[in-house]
Parts: sequence; structure tokens; C-alpha cells
Amino acid sequence: MIERGMRKTLSGVVVSDKMEKTVVVKVDRAVKHHMYLKTIKKSSKFKAHDEGNSCHVGDKVVIEETRPISKDKRWKVKEVVGKAV
Repeated sequence: MIERGMRKTLSGVVVSDKMEKTVVVKVDRAVKHHMYLKTIKKSSKFKAHDEGNSCHVGDKVVIEETRPISKDKRWKVKEVVGKAV
């Protein structure tokens, strides 16, 4: 088997699972304001491929960069870290 190169991974929370085999994952990050040096929380949303439709809203997941699957999907769900209560 051919070993693939290092791929980017991000962790976030599933905010939508209404599509077929696709989830929307919100990833939070902390950045420092350039002038005031205060830490600000920013977030981004990524569409990720979920082959088995196993993720639901509120689940904590790790997503991994992959080849383009559709117009917006460039990530896939690597693992589910925690289920929603």
C-alpha cells in the first residue's frame, strides 16, 4: 500500500447533517487582535464527507483534508471523538 503524505486535520462540532453523506463542521480557533493584542475566537465552517451518515448535530469530530469530492467538499470525517447527548 502506498503511504500518503501528511494531510491537514481539524477538530470541530457538527452543526448540520441534513444533506446525504455530508455534514457541516464548525471549527473554532483563537487569534490575537493585531492592534489590541486581545485573543478573539473566530470560527469557520467546512463541508465534510460522511460516508456512513454516522454523524449527527452536536457530535465532536476530526476532519481530514482530501481530494475535491464535490463543488464545496474538500474534507472527510476521519473519526467521531464524542457523541452528542
